[in-house]
Amino acid sequence: MGVRDGLKFSSLDSPLFDGAEATKGELIDYLEAVGERLVPVLRERPLSVMRVRPGQEPFMQKNLPKYTPEWVSRVNMWAGSAKREVSYAVCDDVRTLLWFGNQRAVEYHVTLLLAENLADYSGGPTHLVLDIDPAPEQPFTQVVGAAELIRQALADDGLAGAVKTSGAKGVHIFVPVRDADIEDAAAATRAIAARAERLDPALATTAFIREDRGGKVFLDSTRAGGATVVAAYSPRIRPGTTVSFPIDWSELPQIHPRDFTLRTAIKELGDRDPWAEQMPAPQTLPADLIEEGHTIPVARVQAMHEGKRRARARRDG
Repeated sequence: MGVRDGLKFSSLDSPLFDGAEATKGELIDYLEAVGERLVPVLRERPLSVMRVRPGQEPFMQKNLPKYTPEWVSRVNMWAGSAKREVSYAVCDDVRTLLWFGNQRAVEYHVTLLLAENLADYSGGPTHLVLDIDPAPEQPFTQVVGAAELIRQALADDGLAGAVKTSGAKGVHIFVPVRDADIEDAAAATRAIAARAERLDPALATTAFIREDRGGKVFLDSTRAGGATVVAAYSPRIRPGTTVSFPIDWSELPQIHPRDFTLRTAIKELGDRDPWAEQMPAPQTLPADLIEEGHTIPVARVQAMHEGKRRARARRDG
């Protein structure tokens, strides 16, 4: 058992999870090394973590357990999906991060709204997020091409974003914004995806229903409102314990998400903070983008209605 920051750590030599190629101790070492870069992207936001216990399936934890130390910051909010009040952690310091590491919290997911704005939806998101996923069995080059479409669609309207690997198969593009309410931000996200799709409809699609994508890369514009996204620098419960890693746009064609793991990321980073360096200043959303977005149906709602329509057609057919 080790002691750091006044915390006691246990089972440091135990495997993190099946296929992790890393131990719990290596997770805590990583979180300590990257902490001053990871905490700023978690700070003031309700935190959800993915934990993995030996012999169990990974699980998402939103509500803080009763044994959580009193010094861990928290915010109490109503969770519509759970239909109860949830006590979310707010990770404002590295000590909290290390405490979570000792709980085998591998993944760190945050909301796009700050806690103070999310409780009553009084404010808007700090970023728009476009999530790009390759079609099954398609190479990462498909994602690179689609990311460039998003970048072009942004540039055509005077906007810019930063890109990171998701730590899984795709990438996330973050567009920092200011003074955008939730509905307008969601609409703008839909419009950016639609414009990117129009730039190369043979490569990319905004079709939410999987069977409608036809082997194209999916431009997911549904990360909006109270949605969460995995934080930059967060490890993932994936083979080799990959990390969601910031990438310079010019380097995107030369990398693969599996290049960045718990063991390689710190060496790759050195003492840099590329996510902070590459993130543009907050931007005002252009009116034409918001206006177009409000004409595009919300993907999840549209998909739900279409699913019901197809089920009826199969029954009646």
